[in-house]
Amino acid sequence: MIKVENLTKAFGTKLAVNNVSFSVERGEVLGFLGPNGAGKSTSMRMITGFIAPSDGKVSVGGYDLVTNPIPAKRLLGYLPESAPVYVDMTVRSFLSFCAELSGLRGDARKKAVFRVVEMCFLESVLNQSVDTLSKGYRHRTCLAQSIIHDPEVLVLDEPTDGLDPNQKFEIRSLIRRMGERKAIVFSTHILEEVEAVCSRAIIIDRGQIVASGTPEQLKRKSELCGAVLLVVRGVSGAQLTSKLGAVSLARKTTLIKEENGQATVRVYPKSEAGNGPFVREILAATSAWQIDEIKTEEGRLDEVFRSITLPDTVKGNTK
Repeated sequence: MIKVENLTKAFGTKLAVNNVSFSVERGEVLGFLGPNGAGKSTSMRMITGFIAPSDGKVSVGGYDLVTNPIPAKRLLGYLPESAPVYVDMTVRSFLSFCAELSGLRGDARKKAVFRVVEMCFLESVLNQSVDTLSKGYRHRTCLAQSIIHDPEVLVLDEPTDGLDPNQKFEIRSLIRRMGERKAIVFSTHILEEVEAVCSRAIIIDRGQIVASGTPEQLKRKSELCGAVLLVVRGVSGAQLTSKLGAVSLARKTTLIKEENGQATVRVYPKSEAGNGPFVREILAATSAWQIDEIKTEEGRLDEVFRSITLPDTVKGNTK
């Protein structure tokens, strides 16, 4: 449904997006993840035809967005950054206006407005003017306009921006449901959003794609993936790290804390270590002591994100 090939955008001498390529099929929710200034919003604007690329190609539903924009844009729903709306309209009149712009008339328009009001939980503010809305309700109103024509493709730029935790949960659930039958791309810098909603994610940094995969695949890139956290009683941290440092399948051992007669360490496996043999070696090495807790850790997206997107100078300072 979306195909992006070698997409590039330069503003003067600054290369905001550099040779980005990806595709999104129906039934996929692709998270576009990156730090502020990474090129997420610029990419979203090019994918929707809001701005033209300096180079590269975008097609939506098989239609080239530059040479054949009208049929391509008919398939699109777009929630831009900062939720632009007409503030002098009521929520009802704004959504009715947006439905009419999308070619809906009469009963079809009324049904479309009713549908998105229900989906975006806007019943309580339907007759309020937009300028009286909170930031969260204003953002939901703009989300409602993006889906009022029931588009096959959705491009959402920071869709939960300004929402409280309950509203975020509602919108994430809505995106998950819509993602079962639409192709959805949404940009975010919120890591929990990727795990909660996305079937696949791209990490973009300084205008380039630096990682891509399912949330599980990305988490496996984490240094923590497969590490064993161990809490042992009746032994000093120095003794424990020394003993576990001699485990043949261990790459390194780190003392996390030592208090109340307990030492907590994390043991990192070598790349060739299987989980079963690695844990058995650790248990054998610590058999003389009382183990209060042992667990194999999953990778963490935040650790992957930081390792990929932080400048090398900053990484060195945070070790």
